[in-house]
Amino acid sequence: MTVRIALCAGETSGDQLGAGLIEALRERFPDAQFAGIGGDAMRVAGMETWCDASELAVMGLVEVLKHLPRLLKLRKAFRQRVLDWKPDVFIGIDAPDFNLGVERWLKRRGVRTVHDVSPSIWAWRENRALKIGASTDRVLCLFPMEPPIYARHGVDAAFIGHPLADAIPLHPDRAAARAALGESSDAPILALLPGSRLGEIRGMLPDFAEAARRLAADVPGLRVLVPAANAQCRAAIDAILGDAPVFRVIDGQAQQIMIASDVVLLASGTAALEAMLCKRPMVVGHRIAPLTYRIVKLFGLLKSRFVSLPNVLADEALIPELLQDDCTPANLHAALLHWFRNADAVAALQPRFHAIHAMLRRDASRRAADAIAELLPPCT
Repeated sequence: MTVRIALCAGETSGDQLGAGLIEALRERFPDAQFAGIGGDAMRVAGMETWCDASELAVMGLVEVLKHLPRLLKLRKAFRQRVLDWKPDVFIGIDAPDFNLGVERWLKRRGVRTVHDVSPSIWAWRENRALKIGASTDRVLCLFPMEPPIYARHGVDAAFIGHPLADAIPLHPDRAAARAALGESSDAPILALLPGSRLGEIRGMLPDFAEAARRLAADVPGLRVLVPAANAQCRAAIDAILGDAPVFRVIDGQAQQIMIASDVVLLASGTAALEAMLCKRPMVVGHRIAPLTYRIVKLFGLLKSRFVSLPNVLADEALIPELLQDDCTPANLHAALLHWFRNADAVAALQPRFHAIHAMLRRDASRRAADAIAELLPPCT
């Protein structure tokens, strides 16, 4: 009997997770069929994509409201197509605002469901665990602090580790990364990552760029490398940076750029975890829509002391987080300059980052495939 596995991933990070999961599942089920929503990586891994993952790449309360009619229409059509396809299991990868509704609808109709990448219940309203448990048969958690929270609410959850921790070496080769990028072995390098969404680029890059220009005045010979996730992102980045010689925009290769750099300036998100795994000191700068921020503050929605994963996982402020009104060119510049001028502070980060990396290194895709295989009928 051929196994049918439906998946839905949102944006680039989910697409990468999905690709690794498909490859691990295919080792167990060589003839399995994979279909659903995904991106280029999942297509290469062998999934039939009914819709591209970029359709779900919407962030923030206010931003989601603008796209809500389109997303609701897409979700309704997608869940029915999944049901008609009769999968053995449905796997929602991240994108909880979209996927949990699909999972709940399918679960009520007898489809086994898995949610891969727990929403950040450690940061936002722990009682969401009950709603998540009503939507899915099993939650796959990338971080060790998550399963105990689900256990308190009687939800089946498993810590699988993080695929990025498996993919990135414990000791990244900085010299090789610089050589591959054609950069000098001794030039000071700042990696600048304003985000992979156009809204983030337009909102964050002007201040990031100004901070980099100020830093260039204090750090002779500074090189600023800016990865562009795709052609649209590249056009937006080029429009903001112009032809300033200090900046070099590179198509893709974000991880290589981080490994090659001395310091990373980035918006919060998975990139902060990736920079930590690359063992690079960083500064996190982030802003959300003012109305979204006021709603978060008014209702006390943010429960965590920190927003960046390196600080959350360490449970202390290892790296600076400059958020909302604090995210200014002057503050970003000062925080970056601290790392460039304090080699001892950079050295002190290395064992902390290494320990967190080792904790997350669990062969995540294989563990996820094991957890999913347990839910499949024995006859498959």
